Amino acid sequence: MSKFTLKERFEKALKGEALDTVPVCSVTQTGTVELMEMTGAYWPQANFNADKMAALALAGYEIAGFENVRCPFDITVLAETLGCTIDEGSIDMQPYITDFPCKNEEDVKNITVPDSLLESKRTSVVLEAVEILDEKVGETVPVIAGVMGPAGLASMLAGIKNYLKWFVKSPEVVEELMEVLTDSCIEYANGLLERGAHVITLIDSEAGPDIISPQMFEESVFPLYRKFCRKVKGLKVLHMCGDATAVLDPLGNAGFDGISIEEKVSVSFAKAITGNRVRLIGNVSPSNTLLSKEPEAVLIEATACLEDGIDILAPGCGLAPHTPLENIKALVRARNEFFSVNLR
Repeated sequence: MSKFTLKERFEKALKGEALDTVPVCSVTQTGTVELMEMTGAYWPQANFNADKMAALALAGYEIAGFENVRCPFDITVLAETLGCTIDEGSIDMQPYITDFPCKNEEDVKNITVPDSLLESKRTSVVLEAVEILDEKVGETVPVIAGVMGPAGLASMLAGIKNYLKWFVKSPEVVEELMEVLTDSCIEYANGLLERGAHVITLIDSEAGPDIISPQMFEESVFPLYRKFCRKVKGLKVLHMCGDATAVLDPLGNAGFDGISIEEKVSVSFAKAITGNRVRLIGNVSPSNTLLSKEPEAVLIEATACLEDGIDILAPGCGLAPHTPLENIKALVRARNEFFSVNLR
């Protein structure tokens, strides 16, 4: 019998404390078509209805075997709340942006944190789903809530072309926008924690080296991360898609408890860079392996992550909707087999 609950183990892992085994979790989206079919909680409805959102999130734990629950399943919640127009998507497509409010630099001044941020039609659904999840399993299972970060939100509210152009020609405009968006992230994250979330995942791939230079990141985004981490009163994880290697060192000083990395980042190299400053989460490929290969390939890749010292074994990003259930379950199998012959 385990000496820790799943919640205790996850929290200890994020704090770098001694453990009996490595948690197997997903700090990114967990909705798949198989789980939708097994629960009756389908996209797009599960992105807009709290009961369905909670039901599908629970399936990630109860059926797929992740040692946590996580919601929401898409990244447009704050963006729509702050003025973007979205398409609701379909059973195997997440909601996506169709129009945005900041067409030119002058529009940035119109973006403010609404007084009703936590009462919007999108944020209120996620807050209610988190409360349901906490009531159902939160005593023993970690409840993780995702929040889009300031750079990602800026790219949505201004469009990716404006975001990149302004970062080069008018960085102060992007910084002004991201400052307001950071305040939105902070208020929303604290609201989620108050309703029962144990951990916040800040998703901010548009701040990574695949999109902007490390210098731009350090000058314009890093201070906002420091502010976010100071003002959000709970455990915090950053997820950054792509090859984040070039900014791992500053990320280790931002104040996050964990960094979720994709397979493009070497776990062993990342450990060497970050040391004991932050815990690493990942990084089995969600597309190349979990979606596209057999369970044995998942076992091999997951075992390599464990051998390299990953702190929390997880997909390197959100699951593709058609990810086979047997491949997700292989993550726990890999962990169990690894620790049956390797004492940590």
